[in-house]
Amino acid sequence: MNCELCDREIDSLTLHHLIPKQYSKRKKLNTGPTINICSPCHKQIHALFDNKYLARELNTLSKLQQEPKMQKFLSWVRKQDPKKNVVVRSSK
Repeated sequence: MNCELCDREIDSLTLHHLIPKQYSKRKKLNTGPTINICSPCHKQIHALFDNKYLARELNTLSKLQQEPKMQKFLSWVRKQDPKKNVVVRSSK
């Protein structure tokens, strides 16, 4: 399986809600679409952005891929061995 963000082939993917569940439950909204991504990409998304910003600004795969901080991370992570444990750093 390939991560929908970094396109690396990964054995196990995680489900990312494009509108965070926490935000959608409070607003009584449908949780909406999801994408299958690797753990490093998932951790990086949540290290960089809070749920409110994700729900409002980065609520599609395309928007996530085009966000400059994510582009920098994706460019780097694509070069990493998919079997390697990737350390994610917060920059909020």
